[in-house]
Amino acid sequence: MAEKILLVTGGSRGIGAAICRLAAKAGYAVAVNYRSDKAAADSVVAEVETAGGRAVAIAADVAREADVLRLFAEVDRKLGRLTHLVNNAGITGRGQRVDAVDAATLEAVFDLNILGPFLCAREAVKRLSTLHGGSGGAIVNISSVASSLGSPGEYVWYAASKGAIDSMTIGLAKEVAREGIRVNAVAPGMVMTEIHAASGDPGRVERIRPTIPNGRIGEPEEIAEAVLFLLSDAASYITGSILRVSGGR
Repeated sequence: MAEKILLVTGGSRGIGAAICRLAAKAGYAVAVNYRSDKAAADSVVAEVETAGGRAVAIAADVAREADVLRLFAEVDRKLGRLTHLVNNAGITGRGQRVDAVDAATLEAVFDLNILGPFLCAREAVKRLSTLHGGSGGAIVNISSVASSLGSPGEYVWYAASKGAIDSMTIGLAKEVAREGIRVNAVAPGMVMTEIHAASGDPGRVERIRPTIPNGRIGEPEEIAEAVLFLLSDAASYITGSILRVSGGR
């Protein structure tokens, strides 16, 4: 069986790092993409290698086309032909109302959260699709329950960016379904990661906890389990689906 080669964007921390670790245990060779935190990415690679897996850390800002092209070329060179992609990298921007947000925040969020996944999906399809000589594979996009909740008073633009990811997932899945590629999304709810503090609202987790039906915050590993299922052959008849992993929220 050919080696499974997975690229995880934003793979150095949080959900992305959990996906990389779990994927390596499942036998994937993993490309850990990061934008600036080399030490964190190297730490994930070291964990994988210590456990007997194969991984490389590759710096690239996936909001920039030139970086995406270089990222995929490095995966080709260092690991081999890609078979799986997880579009995980994303930001919220500082929490505030729409009437207070500046254009720079909107541009940064939309570039990383929408343009980045489209560019990465484009390059992945070129490698996975049977039309391009590939042997098929799977793409999983990280969406958010925010896409249906709207995130009022916090970051409506982030919710909108994830709504775009949902539409992309559905459309791309139909576009490449007969080319051996499955495309799905996982929509996490509240998960214990650094993204909340980065939004300028470190108390958000505890404030929202009471609104979660099962009463607790998710762990990155729980999201990773859902992602690995959708990447795997166990999900061979699933494409164009958006799986909520949110404690019922």
